[in-house]
Amino acid sequence: MAIGSKNLAPIELDKIEDSVLIEELKKAKEELFNLRFQSATGQLESHGRLRAVKRDIARIYTIIRERELGIRAAAVAPAAKPATKAKKAEAAEAAATEEA
Repeated sequence: MAIGSKNLAPIELDKIEDSVLIEELKKAKEELFNLRFQSATGQLESHGRLRAVKRDIARIYTIIRERELGIRAAAVAPAAKPATKAKKAEAAEAAATEEA
């Protein structure tokens, strides 16, 4: 995918939670507004960026809608792994040495 943001590939979007995805959508819409404003005033240097941002917005909307319909699984925050006995002992020793 030559056009668009590299961090907004569908594989990367699958890993992002819904709340973060909404924030990315807001950023992309704001960037599109700024690019359109620059285009209207004749200050836009890269017209290809307009197309890329539009595609990013469409990609985000697609992921959100697929999650609503259950086509695509929503990303969940990774749960904390339970500490093993060895790690608990190390943490207790570290805390004891810090107190001393």
